[in-house]
Amino acid sequence: MHGPQVTRRTALAAVGGIALSRGAAAQTEKYPRNLTKEGLDQFMTELSNWGRWGKDDQAGTINLITPAKRKAAAALVREGFSVSLELDAALPKEGPTGGPLPSMMSVGRRGGPAPAPTAGAASAAPTTWSLTARPPGPEPRDTMSFEVDTIAVSYHGSATTHMDALSHVYNKGQMFNGFPQSSYTDRGTTKNDVTAFKNGILTRGVLFDIPKLKGVPYLGDEEPIYAEDLEAWEKKVGVRVEPGDALLYRTGRWARVKEKGPLDVGRSSPGLYVSCAKWLKERGVALLGDDVDQDVMPSRVEGVRQPVHLIMLWCLGTPVLDNADLEALSEACAQRQRWTFLLTINPLRIPGATGGPVNPIATF
Repeated sequence: MHGPQVTRRTALAAVGGIALSRGAAAQTEKYPRNLTKEGLDQFMTELSNWGRWGKDDQAGTINLITPAKRKAAAALVREGFSVSLELDAALPKEGPTGGPLPSMMSVGRRGGPAPAPTAGAASAAPTTWSLTARPPGPEPRDTMSFEVDTIAVSYHGSATTHMDALSHVYNKGQMFNGFPQSSYTDRGTTKNDVTAFKNGILTRGVLFDIPKLKGVPYLGDEEPIYAEDLEAWEKKVGVRVEPGDALLYRTGRWARVKEKGPLDVGRSSPGLYVSCAKWLKERGVALLGDDVDQDVMPSRVEGVRQPVHLIMLWCLGTPVLDNADLEALSEACAQRQRWTFLLTINPLRIPGATGGPVNPIATF
């Protein structure tokens, strides 16, 4: 009786040892591809930038953009050729352009229907901008008069090119750098708002064109991008990301939308796998931008919807640029075989705002 039982226990122990060894190996991988929710917590603790620039800092990794970095970035301008990275405002295609705007819940980030824009054109639905104008009327006037309009936008979500400030995400009752959730009021946030970037962002931009790396027009709807892909692109084009750079990566979202129709970014999207965050910190990336919403969707971390979004904003203090139109930039870079450029972003100075719509400009 005892012999078989001892043998079975020994076998189970051996199997358990193999499982433990594999688990330990997974934890020691430089950029693991199988993080669990529990592992993510440890990952975030190791990567945290809280306190790195002082207990009162609200600019996060934008601190990496030094005066010397700005001067070097400005020196990249040789032609004076510029490219906008913003989508056209998503206004109604027919009828009045004014009216109520959808909430964030309805534009894709948290499970609502995603938009259906094409690159450089307003989305079919939902609209995220309104323009309420006073028409001049049919008759000319003998004296000077003014025509005015009112513009409003519900920019968070997947239809509008925008930048998220560090107050956009809170977790466990805190925002980046430990500011409490109670910093939010009915007038917005009193900490980590967009005015931390009121003097503008000017730095070297680097485009990572992942479809070109893989020889396809656009990535698959749920295709992950790993740190090894980022390193492969650096090797392919001979550019290494440096501290203070803005890293923009293209998935080909708008080429895919043009060919196949709407992509529900809130549920199914190409994007970064979460361990890329470690690579981004190691390189000293100051700002992350893309044509989607950072995360591959589903995220592949059970129980965590947008771990990259969480780590960048809450843990690293890195502002992110969502829903950029990178198609024209991709063409400009490919024509020149040049993947670096001056990138400028000038957020609106709105106290209390958790970000805002922006028109990033790449200049060669």
